[in-house]
Amino acid sequence: MAAFPWHSRNRNYKAEFASCRLEAVPLELGDYHPLKPITVTESKTKKVSRKGSTSSTSSSSSSSVVDPLSSVLDGTDPLSMFAASADPAAMAAATDSARKKRDRDDNSIVGSDFEPWASKRGEILARYTTTEKLSINLFMGSEKGKAGTATSAMSEKVRTRLEELDDFEEGSQKELLNLTQQDYVNRIEELNQSLKDAWASDQKVKALKIVIQCSKLLSDTSVIQFYPSKFVLITDILDTFGKLVYERIFSMCVDNRSILPDHFSPENVNDTAKETCLNWFFKIASIRELIPRFYVEASILKCNKFLSKTGISECLPRLTCMVRGIGDPLVSVYARAYLCRVGMEVAPHLKESLNKNFFDFLLTFKQIHGDTVQNQLVVQGVELPSYLPLYSPAMDWIFQCISYRAPEALLTEMMERCKKLGNNALLLNSVMSAFRAEFIATRSMDFIGMIKECDESGFPKHLLFRSLGLNLALADPPEGDRLQILNEAWKVITKLKNPQDYINCAEVWVEYTCKHFTKREVNTVLADVIKHMTPDRAFEDSYPQLQSIIKKVIAHFHDFSVLFSVEKFLPFLDMFQKESVRVEVCKCIMEVFIKHQQEPTKDPVILNALLHVCKTMHDSVNALTLEDEKRMLAYLINGFIKMVSFGRDFEQQLSFYVEARSMFCNLEPVLVQLIHSVNRLAMETRKVMKGNHSRKTAAFVRACVAYCFITIPSLVGIFTRLNLYLHSGQVALANQCLSQADAFFKAAISLVPEVPKMINIDGKMRPSESFLLEFLCNFFSTLLIVPDHPEHGVLFLVRELLNVIQDYTWDDSSDDKIRIYTCVLHLLSAMSQETYLYHIDKVDSNDSLYGGDSKFLAENNKLCETVMAQILEHLKTLAKDEALKRQSSLGLSFFNSILAHGDLRNNRLNQLSVNLWHLAQRHGCADTRTMVKTLEYIKKRSKQPDMGHLTELALRLPLQTRT
Repeated sequence: MAAFPWHSRNRNYKAEFASCRLEAVPLELGDYHPLKPITVTESKTKKVSRKGSTSSTSSSSSSSVVDPLSSVLDGTDPLSMFAASADPAAMAAATDSARKKRDRDDNSIVGSDFEPWASKRGEILARYTTTEKLSINLFMGSEKGKAGTATSAMSEKVRTRLEELDDFEEGSQKELLNLTQQDYVNRIEELNQSLKDAWASDQKVKALKIVIQCSKLLSDTSVIQFYPSKFVLITDILDTFGKLVYERIFSMCVDNRSILPDHFSPENVNDTAKETCLNWFFKIASIRELIPRFYVEASILKCNKFLSKTGISECLPRLTCMVRGIGDPLVSVYARAYLCRVGMEVAPHLKESLNKNFFDFLLTFKQIHGDTVQNQLVVQGVELPSYLPLYSPAMDWIFQCISYRAPEALLTEMMERCKKLGNNALLLNSVMSAFRAEFIATRSMDFIGMIKECDESGFPKHLLFRSLGLNLALADPPEGDRLQILNEAWKVITKLKNPQDYINCAEVWVEYTCKHFTKREVNTVLADVIKHMTPDRAFEDSYPQLQSIIKKVIAHFHDFSVLFSVEKFLPFLDMFQKESVRVEVCKCIMEVFIKHQQEPTKDPVILNALLHVCKTMHDSVNALTLEDEKRMLAYLINGFIKMVSFGRDFEQQLSFYVEARSMFCNLEPVLVQLIHSVNRLAMETRKVMKGNHSRKTAAFVRACVAYCFITIPSLVGIFTRLNLYLHSGQVALANQCLSQADAFFKAAISLVPEVPKMINIDGKMRPSESFLLEFLCNFFSTLLIVPDHPEHGVLFLVRELLNVIQDYTWDDSSDDKIRIYTCVLHLLSAMSQETYLYHIDKVDSNDSLYGGDSKFLAENNKLCETVMAQILEHLKTLAKDEALKRQSSLGLSFFNSILAHGDLRNNRLNQLSVNLWHLAQRHGCADTRTMVKTLEYIKKRSKQPDMGHLTELALRLPLQTRT
């Protein structure tokens, strides 16, 4: 291809805009609305047997909306029902689905307001630990009779199983000694898994043996501090066993014709299932020891539903009476807790047994202080204040079950009965832990009176005040009592000598103080906390509680001017000496500030305090800090920066940004935010001060520009720098700072050669050329309005950028370089117009400076020809089999550029366009639909004024067909 001259066509932008404007057409909406529900017509089809050759169809219409998925949701999916009737496996799946639904229905009697046992389990395991060595007695049983032949007689089979149980109880014994707590937990988990494995392999007697073996461990209180955790671990095994037995019996009620309904009655249960259920109860009844017999029967209590309607209601009182035979009060109360737990799961409406368990416990409460227990504590070296809290999980659960949706009369009776007992601090604590918060709050002064009367030797009063405080955080006491309640509680709390006891109580009552009082009382409480926790650096052992206090304070004080005026708030923050904890606290403060601060602020108290908080977060960043953590910190700091506003005091605003830059220099997103903020400040300054104090305003704007110019080089991301140079240059140009704008643009041009081939995007290395192409296109769009520097010649910045692009090493398999040259061609065409498409106010672009000067146009056209030569040369290099598709695409793209921007009255340019058209189709790589639409567009344009020459061009552009 020979070199071709470039001739830009003259553009009338206003006329082009007018021709492209969409025509307004009135729309008759009628009843149509895009959000109106769609009416679905339901067709009902009847089909005859496949044996017939015809089918009859009848349809009926309904105006109601029919959801095609609703049948799946209501459980009547016809495909599932069909599969279930034909496939045993599908029937089993349907049974499982029904079981799950039945379980949900059974449990639905207890509402979501009832705290389940599962939520308490983890807390108990974490709280009740021991460093003493533990032991497990394993009754392995002998091997006699196991080699005998199987017998088919049912009576013989039953007798054999009973003998196996006797053998188990009388067999060899193996004791695992010197177990650590973790070893003990692991062994119990192994037994749980052994239970499941035995059941899966149809070794039902072995499974029962394991459950009995585990239940016996609950009679052992040799390491008494660990007993609550032991109870949790072993009752997990009992729960597993109870579920396995129930599901086994339930599965026997299912045949190929039907499954049990959700709320079945014993009449729906077949004889085989009933016989199996009775067999399980008979096996359990043969267990000789009380404790395993009680626990194992309680675990399958739900199975009574298969036998009779009154089975559960008859068994619960009997099991309640069985507990009376357990002598150790600690073992006894946990047995009652398990019975209450099972009772709430299977029959929460049977309140009588729950109440009976509670009142039976009250009758035996004095045993806790009897000689037997006291002697046991002496032997184990356990003090009474350490022993009594072991009862709390069981008592709290029993009280919770009884008080759930109980009438107020019953709660009052329970409270009065507890009040009459001596040494009742433990009971009082459980009452406050389990009863409804509203019940406790309305009687706060009564409870304070009872707390005062308690004997503190066994159960410390500060624990009682803590329990009271937890209730008052959930429900409000009478308004007239609030100050007296706080004074009574704090008189006890402030006298505590042990820092851990003190902070555990203070943490709870801080929320009560914040909720009902002013910053004065909160300041007093914080001062008292500092006083107690500072000596001997006690705060280092109580960071979780101190964090909780901070969160509660900031949750109630959303006005940060009030919060930071609390004198002891910042000194309280100083107690967080551990950096990781300190940073977490600062993050909490900033999250609340960003969430609740509605208006921008310039309050010096807030600014100084939050600068200190943000500085703490920033200074925690180091080489090991994760990127996600950096992003979070930058987000919080940026949220603060955005909320700072000094109104029209622009100099003060800039001073704040200068200070922030020096404080947060290690977080790049913060520096980027500051640069954007300063650019907005410059634009806002020019807008507000327009026509006033012009010299001062110009000097201030130049200071903003200088801020950005100094800050950008400190950033790491190269495209971040490039885009900020371009954006800041645009801001400088908009403020008539021409020399500063030139400096930004030159800096951007000098940075382009440093762009690497690959860049890191979200942790993955990606090619950079597409990002560079996007940046350069934006850059060239800006250069249209940048006036030439009088000392650097015509189109100096464009030439400099073209030189950089020419020297940059582009990927051989990419055409991005040519796409950039095409953009440059568009730019130069726009620059040749008498009036440019857009301008900046009070900035004379080249159309004003040169006014269509012939020398300028000649330089422009010469540069166009150079760019065209580069494009055509690249097209020649693509004349290879593997690159023909790229050549076709680029050829058509270049053709469209000439069509849009070139003057096709010029014969040589016209001929070039025809050549490109043929090139695009030469090897059959062009998209025929695109070519057709392009030709239609040319024909349509030829009918416009002054476009008649396109008619001849259209005749020279044939469409090649693929044959």
